[in-house]
Amino acid sequence: MGNGKMNLRRRASKNFRPEGLGMRSLLFVTACLLVLALTAVSCAPTQAEKPAAPVAPKVALVLGAGAARGFAHIGVLKVLAANGIPINMIVGTSAGSLVAALYAYGYNPFDIQKLALSIQKSDIADFGLPDDGFIRGRRLQDFVNKAVKNTPIEKMKVPLYIVATDLQSGSEVVFGRGNTGMAVRASCSIPGVFRPELINGRQYVDGGVVSPVAVDVARKYGANLVIAVDISSDADQAASTSTIGTILRSVDIMSSKICGAELAKADIVIRPKVGEIGAADFSRRDDAIMEGEKAALAALPAIRQKLALMQAR
Repeated sequence: MGNGKMNLRRRASKNFRPEGLGMRSLLFVTACLLVLALTAVSCAPTQAEKPAAPVAPKVALVLGAGAARGFAHIGVLKVLAANGIPINMIVGTSAGSLVAALYAYGYNPFDIQKLALSIQKSDIADFGLPDDGFIRGRRLQDFVNKAVKNTPIEKMKVPLYIVATDLQSGSEVVFGRGNTGMAVRASCSIPGVFRPELINGRQYVDGGVVSPVAVDVARKYGANLVIAVDISSDADQAASTSTIGTILRSVDIMSSKICGAELAKADIVIRPKVGEIGAADFSRRDDAIMEGEKAALAALPAIRQKLALMQAR
């Protein structure tokens, strides 16, 4: 009996090895540390997972072609200014180029409205015998240069780009430097109404011929949020009773058909309801301004949402 107890103790002492338990513990702890290290590495954010820095919005306002309906652009500007929407760049085609030039120079929208309501056709239209156009265009050029105190395009307070069409090549031309009045005159030279503008041996006509709402120009010059104002008309109107009216209506139809592709690239499109206002009807400038205000107010929630998303990214 005594020998049995002795043997049991011996067997137990053989199975009980402190140094063996220590090695197993060391291996276990090492394995745990390795797992924890691998877990920490796998959970660490990679470069791609780090939150991106907020994007600073560079907002471009693109003002489209539309002759007398261009007064609607003033209403849009009034609403954007009153609601603190930034404009970091302004692009104008035809009638839009005139409003854009005044704003870029530093006129506030209410000053532009006051000027617009006092302007007469004779202030900007020098009619003559038909010679590749009824209107020479020099009076418009002088009006603009006087208003902006002969400030060239590149010296404007807000970056300004004016769109015209090269008559020989048929291509879009963007004026970002040079004589502001001359560029506006070129951009507004509706074929058949204005004589083509000659600059450095090239003839230029209305930018609306190729780019009624120049969204691509805004993108080209760095805008990451584009607000486009479309005043082209696709509404039925009464038959024209004048040569100029027929030409303007023809240009309207053309513009409304070709501007869709560019408008699709804008972030926000504002469409004042000016389809019933004739392209040569200066008597309804108040109506056009009011329609611009209403359309801009309707677009404000979408504009604010876009700005907030960009700033939160």
